[in-house]
Amino acid sequence: MGRVAIRWSALVLLGVMLLSCSTVPITGRRQIHLIPAATILSMSAQQYQEFLSTNPVITGTPEAQMVQRVGQRIRSGVEAYFAQKGLSSELKGFNWEFNLVDSDQVNAWAMPGGKIVFYKGILPYTQDETGLAVVMGHEIGHVVARHGNERMSQQLALQMGGMALSLALENEPEKTQAIALTAFGVGSQVFGILPYSRLHEYEADRLGAIFMAMGGFDPTKAAEFWTCMSQSHGGQAPPEFLSTHPSDANRIQELRKVQDEALQYFRPYKG
Repeated sequence: MGRVAIRWSALVLLGVMLLSCSTVPITGRRQIHLIPAATILSMSAQQYQEFLSTNPVITGTPEAQMVQRVGQRIRSGVEAYFAQKGLSSELKGFNWEFNLVDSDQVNAWAMPGGKIVFYKGILPYTQDETGLAVVMGHEIGHVVARHGNERMSQQLALQMGGMALSLALENEPEKTQAIALTAFGVGSQVFGILPYSRLHEYEADRLGAIFMAMGGFDPTKAAEFWTCMSQSHGGQAPPEFLSTHPSDANRIQELRKVQDEALQYFRPYKG
């Protein structure tokens, strides 16, 4: 391909990306979405069901019920807030699911559309509903900020020249599948994929503190939780959930900065 063609392709791609800009709710950060919401939600639902079909899901236990309960509380708070702000369209097509998987991995992750998984191995660290709400709020932060779509859009642009997703799936299905798994941020021990960027992690932390407050959980406990998590591995290699996230000190510092903002959304839960 000649230099003129390359430059023209780059300009076309830049134009498509600029036209596909949107903003993250609450934070206001601009981001790129090249993939229709309905398409990314459909892909997410399929990947989620495939994961659940090959991994043992725990149901009916107090721990599984706690995951469900905390997830639904935060979901209700988020949906109520978005409705009050006239932003319910931001959550259109979401079909929330909160599942506990029988695995000793210390991990949790979420896919677009509210598809969330907690591993049994993380529960000794979260300990109670508030600790679980810190992690749940963070994962819901990834979902509501549409980090999965943003990452997949970035990878399609970088690796496949901004090719339409339908063409990418038809022409290079394996490569596109790998991009999707990376974009959805599923645990790296499961699929060997890259973690979310530090930008996304800090943004999910900020939104997570706000969202747990919307669910009636004290957001000041977020920094306390991560302080305990940082001390839990006592200089040893950190759990997988921590190894792909910002350093403990930086995360705790940033969470303390957003405490006052998150407290504005806090209302004690009345059951």
